[in-house]
Amino acid sequence: MTALAHRFPAYTGFAAVLSGAGLPIYIYAPKYYADTYGVSLTALGAVLFGLRLFDVVQDPVLGWIAERLRGGKAWAVAAGAALLALSMIGLFAVAPPIDPVWWFGLTITGLFSAFSFLTINFYAQGIAKVQGMDNGHTRLAAWRESGALLGVCLAAVAPTVLMDVAADPFATFAWGFAAATGLAALFMWREWTPASTTQAPTPVREILADPLARKLLVLALVNATPLAVSSTLFLFYVESRLDAPGWEGPLLVLFFLAAALSAPLWSALARRFGEKPVLLAAMVLAIAAFGWTLTLGAGDTTAFAVICVLSGATIGADLTLLPALFAKRMSHIAPNGGQGFGLWSLVSKFTLAFAAVLLLPLLEGAGFEAGTQNPAEALTMLTVLYALVPSVLKCVAIALLLATKLED
Repeated sequence: MTALAHRFPAYTGFAAVLSGAGLPIYIYAPKYYADTYGVSLTALGAVLFGLRLFDVVQDPVLGWIAERLRGGKAWAVAAGAALLALSMIGLFAVAPPIDPVWWFGLTITGLFSAFSFLTINFYAQGIAKVQGMDNGHTRLAAWRESGALLGVCLAAVAPTVLMDVAADPFATFAWGFAAATGLAALFMWREWTPASTTQAPTPVREILADPLARKLLVLALVNATPLAVSSTLFLFYVESRLDAPGWEGPLLVLFFLAAALSAPLWSALARRFGEKPVLLAAMVLAIAAFGWTLTLGAGDTTAFAVICVLSGATIGADLTLLPALFAKRMSHIAPNGGQGFGLWSLVSKFTLAFAAVLLLPLLEGAGFEAGTQNPAEALTMLTVLYALVPSVLKCVAIALLLATKLED
């Protein structure tokens, strides 16, 4: 059957909305609250890290709930989509009625709780969708992750583009996102069937007891952290290190568009040569790109644009192949998928917490202040955190992947 007959485009659209609520919010929200309401970077980092601690308990619970949803799954997902949309509106389109730090914490908690619940159900449903289908996990991953990366592209560039046409670009973005969420949820309505009716839900301890699943989770944690680091610092790097204010949006588009366009290519290469060698090649390319970034300074916008294309392409491999590998493993040990992808969601978001709680205070401690002329020591710290830290982490990820024996 064709992809259209399988309704794979519905997964593309829903993935686009979810990704638009994920990474771009970590890119824009801290800087938006620092610039608009004067909230310190350290306070924002503490809030984001506190939310991740909450996720340690919340995400496995949400996975437990997802595995037990049956006939009411579509309505539960609709409620999650409504919370996602309302939280985005509250974050960017409503002036804080309380202290901005607390309002940031409240709205971001609603946003990412909904994000977790929807992501867990979404990926678990994918396992059931392609059960028994030839190369089903990789085929669905290509549609799903291409949509995710396209959604990231649109969400990343929208606030910048809207600055030229809207009085309040972030509020306009929030309302537009809410409308897109409603459409994507409607298009996916028919897909929300019980992920598995033949097998009992799988406890978290059984998933963690599986050596391959455990190794894939650790690999995902280490390998995703460089993206979390660069995403958290991207706007600061372009504005202050490259001295290129106004180029943040176009460069983000280059980065995520390269990721989106490369996803089908990485998927095809993995079917031909295997996931492991293709992932290794992408990781080596990422290290080369980050290493080049260490040499840049003010005015090197063109060189950084090339780096955005190269590093963005490597992200396409990470976000396409690793979830497909984990989904394939879950199909063997936990076909319900809920608890497994509760862990996957937790790992993915913890990388962003690591970046926020460690990097933002370090940057502020070095004397960095957004939107001002920063001292040389602060800019050096920004470069080291943006480029050197991800390079080291990618080296660790390569070592972990080499030590992981992937099943055929």
